[in-house]
Amino acid sequence: MFVSIVLDLGSEDARSSIYNLLPQYGFERVQKSCFESATVKEKDLAALKRDIDKQTDSYDTVRIYQYPVEGSLVITLLKDNKWRRIIVRDPGRTRE
Repeated sequence: MFVSIVLDLGSEDARSSIYNLLPQYGFERVQKSCFESATVKEKDLAALKRDIDKQTDSYDTVRIYQYPVEGSLVITLLKDNKWRRIIVRDPGRTRE
């Protein structure tokens, strides 16, 4: 599964701790606030989300793009200390 994480962090402490955390899960920094991995496993991603949640506050925004998840693009958003999930399905693809 390919995962891309885009960060908009409000404090230097959060930025530093999360930037140091992501390589531990196999993510590589590809742009200023963007990290990617093509090898992360679902259970590791769940643990990463918990770790990110512990180190952020209401000023921070985190977007996680996952593909493929059952043939769909999944966008998970952490904003105002709440996780939200958006599933984008291909309208031309039939369910099997």
